[in-house]
Amino acid sequence: MPTHRRYAVLTEGFIADRHAKTAFGVMRYGRDKVVAVIDSTAAGSHVDDLHPHVRCSAPIVSSVADALSFQPTSLLIGVANAGGFLPPAFRARVLDAIDARLEIVSGLHEFLADDPEFSGRAKLSGAQFWDVRRPPEPIPIFSGAAYRVPQVVVLAVGSDCAIGKMSVMLELERAGRAAGARPEFVATGQTGIMIAGSGIAVDRVISDFVTGAAEQLVTNVATDTDITLVEGQGALHHPAYGPVTLGLMYGSAPDLLVLCHRAGQQSIEDFDVPIPALRDLARDHEQLLARVKPARCVAIALNTSDLNEQDALEAIAAAELDTGLPADDVVRNGADKLWNAISRAAEETAKRQRAS
Repeated sequence: MPTHRRYAVLTEGFIADRHAKTAFGVMRYGRDKVVAVIDSTAAGSHVDDLHPHVRCSAPIVSSVADALSFQPTSLLIGVANAGGFLPPAFRARVLDAIDARLEIVSGLHEFLADDPEFSGRAKLSGAQFWDVRRPPEPIPIFSGAAYRVPQVVVLAVGSDCAIGKMSVMLELERAGRAAGARPEFVATGQTGIMIAGSGIAVDRVISDFVTGAAEQLVTNVATDTDITLVEGQGALHHPAYGPVTLGLMYGSAPDLLVLCHRAGQQSIEDFDVPIPALRDLARDHEQLLARVKPARCVAIALNTSDLNEQDALEAIAAAELDTGLPADDVVRNGADKLWNAISRAAEETAKRQRAS
């Protein structure tokens, strides 16, 4: 597989859809270059014409053949759709990429390397697959080792899915490094793994082993790390994805929590489940962990992308008034404010750990 990937990102029909969050995450934060996006619905434009916040100027083209002129090494499946299955419109384009000997990189639940048609064509062309969600083996049962790590562990939790938990932790890692600290982002989902180059997609792990997977991630950080920033998944009150959130909460054994929320959102998307007030939501997470491994919520990360500047400022101020915690939109305004809050809380936590 290529040491440094040059991605052609496939979003066919999804370039304007939130389900293209894998594409957007890799474009904004990835270490590998995105050289083209394949989406006939927006061909002829550039990514930053449609999504300036992504900070990617790659051209949008109609086909794999058009993308080849930009010398990609890999085709990235750029969507994270419900159920994690390959959209039908993608299939012919994946076959074209296999025939062109591109590596196929996918974060779907459906493993493309196991598809008989894809694997058969790949044997002829020599194309390789990276199914990012395929769990490593073996994953141990949770042991309690996470309680004894020397680092301060910070977990992102949220009011819903797809609200920016990964982005928050990546922005915090960036701010921490700029401040001279040694944070490490720990990837727990497919897009985070593509960005960090390592991790475990915990939503693909057998339920009994999710806590063990999360524990393995926090016990395996670099030895010089001082603050471990664990990417969150799902949402505690989400009827479909709450279990993966609970597994991460127990398995990563966090010391501190960052609560993420899309400003103005009142209920879980696609479900008639109201989102509690932020102060109550923070308390729900703290109370759940209190009898297992206590952790306190120390910051509120708001996603204000749907708001204008003034409304965003008012939403941030309201969140602080509601919770008594520092709040900000780290993508919009930078993460220094929340990093400073986390750094202070981490220092207090480290002192208590040394004293005990």
